[in-house]
Amino acid sequence: MAERGRGRPAPRTRRRLPPRRRRRAEEPDRPGRCPGGAAAADRRRALTPPGRPVAGRAGTSEPRRNVAAVDVEGQVARVLAELRDRADPVRAANERRYLKSAFVHLGVPVPAIRKAAVPVARELPDRGELLALAGALWTVEDAGRPVHEARMAAVEVLVKRVGLLEPGDIAVAERLILDSASWVYVDNLADRVAGALVLREPGLGAVLDDWAADPCMWLRRSALLALLPGVRTGAPDLPRISRFGDALIGESEFFIRKALGWVLREQSRKDPAWVTGWVEARIADVPGVTLREAVRHLPDGDAARLTAARKAAQRR
Repeated sequence: MAERGRGRPAPRTRRRLPPRRRRRAEEPDRPGRCPGGAAAADRRRALTPPGRPVAGRAGTSEPRRNVAAVDVEGQVARVLAELRDRADPVRAANERRYLKSAFVHLGVPVPAIRKAAVPVARELPDRGELLALAGALWTVEDAGRPVHEARMAAVEVLVKRVGLLEPGDIAVAERLILDSASWVYVDNLADRVAGALVLREPGLGAVLDDWAADPCMWLRRSALLALLPGVRTGAPDLPRISRFGDALIGESEFFIRKALGWVLREQSRKDPAWVTGWVEARIADVPGVTLREAVRHLPDGDAARLTAARKAAQRR
């Protein structure tokens, strides 16, 4: 069977990382996770395409330079107005506790966030407008703290119009992932933005190689999740799935173990024999959460055999 027992860990090459930025005082220090901490103005500049002005924001000293900046502000205002109309303080408090979030939460469910963001996204004529709007939404703040729903809207805008993005815009996804503090933003950026770009331009797999070896836990998780579009469309990058799996199988982070299980679970829908073989060859090392996801869609006999084999290996 293809790739069975193959795929040794790739050498962990280190790339030069950007200088560490100061974390926000409100954000908890989570070792190994990489919470965002850039100033809002710096984040907006990082997300603005070359040659485009940085959109000003009420209450800042940044000038409004041209009509494009005013239009972006108007689009952001439309989205925020709809989000605030749907605010639910009780839901906001519960969601903030669940996500252990230091951000401002309005309490708007994801379908309603999407309903507010998608119509504006449909109006965008080009890539520059898309990146400007996403950057402006991402950096919305209330009392100095990011607004959860605005960040979610930024992700929805990018997902909806990902076809406007160029291969090099995987760097935008990377910057947003590095500025994220939760899976709730990371997962769609990795799967539906970065993953969509990798599917369109396979050469971007080299970027995922860097992510898989990055000190930032969210980038390592993203390296796995960005492989999902290829799996779903029947064009899985089996060498990378195997290589990343071998490199990350010993991770202590739950979020990495779970992501590896998701990739194996999705691949098992297309090629259960490959997943069975890959897991069986590493049964003593596969974390429990990874195995539970990996066997979810395998034939009952294979799932039971692998589960029993792991239990036996753990007793040794």
